[in-house]
Amino acid sequence: MYAQDKPNIILILADDLGYSDLSCYGSKTVKTPNLDLLAKNGLRFTNYRTGASICSPSRAALLTGAYPQRTGLYLGINPKREAHWFLGLNPDEVTIAEQCKKVGYATFMVGKWHLGSEEKFSCLNQGFDDYYGMPCNYNHSKKFYDGKKVIYEETPLEKLTELYTKRISTFIEESSNKPFFLYYSHNYPHTPYKAGGEFVGASGDGVRGDVIQEFDWSIGEIIKSLEKADKLSNTILIFTSDNGPVKNKYADPYRGTKFVSLEGGHRVPFIISWNQVNAVLNTPIYAMDVFPTLSKIIGAKIPKDRTYDGKSMLPIFKGDHSLIDNDTPYYYYNCENLQAVSYKNWKLHLPRSIEQIPFWDKSKTEFIDIHQPVLYNLSNDISETLDVSKEHPEMVEKLLKIADDAREELGEYMQRGSGQRPTGTLFPDAPVISHPRDWEKLPESVKKITIRK
Repeated sequence: MYAQDKPNIILILADDLGYSDLSCYGSKTVKTPNLDLLAKNGLRFTNYRTGASICSPSRAALLTGAYPQRTGLYLGINPKREAHWFLGLNPDEVTIAEQCKKVGYATFMVGKWHLGSEEKFSCLNQGFDDYYGMPCNYNHSKKFYDGKKVIYEETPLEKLTELYTKRISTFIEESSNKPFFLYYSHNYPHTPYKAGGEFVGASGDGVRGDVIQEFDWSIGEIIKSLEKADKLSNTILIFTSDNGPVKNKYADPYRGTKFVSLEGGHRVPFIISWNQVNAVLNTPIYAMDVFPTLSKIIGAKIPKDRTYDGKSMLPIFKGDHSLIDNDTPYYYYNCENLQAVSYKNWKLHLPRSIEQIPFWDKSKTEFIDIHQPVLYNLSNDISETLDVSKEHPEMVEKLLKIADDAREELGEYMQRGSGQRPTGTLFPDAPVISHPRDWEKLPESVKKITIRK
């Protein structure tokens, strides 16, 4: 397959968008006609899990095809924290963008990167030809970039979606016959947010609903640009979210939110439109599956010098859902702490202590202090409310063994795993710490080397 014969790829990522935030996934207060149509004409998955329940790790998993613990980027990077600012996705990791570059693609990123703020960890050093957007959370940095140039010291939030949409439309219109990979990683509906123009008050769910409807408009404009450039029929469109929402009502029917290992933090919409294949599927798929799927579609060889955790979804497009391995366990890590594992329809929450919980406000989380394993059967208890551990001791033991194996390979709180690759860092001798309280216990001589000049 020559480069000009390969499909274009647009990977669209929302931030903190929950399972039931789109009308095609059950929302009654927000209208998303463009995403609904994309879902109707493509594949809408109802059993997709992200790589983590927080921003940075989930993005690392999506782009690399490996659990964030394996890539060493398992914590939420905060450039304002003394223990974080010098960390990022290791440049030795191979991203989807780099896979695309291997086979002749132009690559472009728009939106939030959040995988390290230092130059070493820039998306421009990880396979992207160009960049446009606000790379961090607004409360981390308000700056907006065009390439390496700051064009807004303070991003105009009410214009954010419009800015992104216009730039993407221009990119599509000006693209040559060379195939492209566009990673559109919107900052919304992560707070803070402001709707633009006619979208103020447009939804039935306040400003958050308004910005989701404006995001849907943006996707509609992108589709129009593809149609105008006669590229729609040869473009793979993927839409998903980095993790669950901050309020449980947007994760319905699942329990939990962003930050936690309950299903509401990990299950989000996943839509893929390509090759005129359409269906609603409950096939279990994970964020790590996107990397091998796209690599196979475009004919990019997957590096053999590292371990991956994803499986290609390509058989689904040929109508063979049985080729997906439903027996693959899924690990619910919370930074370093393995909090739960699932196998088929069984899910075991593991004992954990408050000391193992990362840096965020404990009042925003639930179900965090567990002293005995808790077992749920997700086939009839998707809201995780009925503990059946006493009725199924054999399944508890099986899942505990799976968890022990995962810890040995992928690590645990304050413990690196045998299968973990190095975390990207400016200071190889400095430890990688998710919890500032643990960082503060280190000798002053170690802390000094990380003080930003």
